[in-house]
Amino acid sequence: MESIFEVNHVNFAYHSMQGEVPALSDISFSVQPGEFIAIVGPSGCGKSTLLNLLAGMLQPESGSIYLFGQPLTPELRCHMGYMLQDDQLLEWRSIYKNVLLGLEVRHQLTEANKSYAKELLETYGLLAFADARPSQLSGGMRQRAALVRTLVLKPDLLFLDEPFSALDYQTRLTAANDIGTIIRSEQKTAILVTHDLAEAVSLADRIIILSKRPGSIQKIVSVKLPEGLTPMQRRNADDFKHYFNLIWKELNHEPESLQSGTIPETTTEA
Repeated sequence: MESIFEVNHVNFAYHSMQGEVPALSDISFSVQPGEFIAIVGPSGCGKSTLLNLLAGMLQPESGSIYLFGQPLTPELRCHMGYMLQDDQLLEWRSIYKNVLLGLEVRHQLTEANKSYAKELLETYGLLAFADARPSQLSGGMRQRAALVRTLVLKPDLLFLDEPFSALDYQTRLTAANDIGTIIRSEQKTAILVTHDLAEAVSLADRIIILSKRPGSIQKIVSVKLPEGLTPMQRRNADDFKHYFNLIWKELNHEPESLQSGTIPETTTEA
């Protein structure tokens, strides 16, 4: 199957009056259509920087990024959707009006698209709250609304930058389960940045583990859990703990190959 997204030998550093701070080193991977990728790594390793590069909000210093086999350009970014840590819902607009915001910005507020927005709200349990203000919804429902706002633009690739981190633990579990299930049902390709290893295992098909800064790919773990499970059900699967422990050990013990400068095998089939 042809990749929808390819990252080839990407490097990035921050520059200031104090000098250069390398952030990412020689990042390469590809993403298949419909695949869910999670990116994990130590604090400060460059996870969010990498996501911003992938989304075209930063430019790599070297290397290349391809979407649909073409170099990533501003024009191609219309095929991407982005969910932030904060839902960014506007309090002075109703949930329905918030969902339509991206369509308004893109001048795509057609009757067909408005109908599709209502269809998504109904499908994901929010139509009854279409006229409500964001403050009237729970944290999990707000995140669902933010996802619907993204999905109504019909993106081919979704980026999620720790979208559940601002929620309390119970709401976080529910929101991750809801949104993970929605992304699967919509057959969207997604890349998630998270510091929560259990969240990564419960959601992803593959998990990219970054090393300490400058972040490089330490290992890519393929998660083989029974198909058709929701993220919450995956947490109860027999091999869930195995994958969690595998990633935990990888993060807390860098292999000697990284210390010596050689590149380790980047994919493991467990």
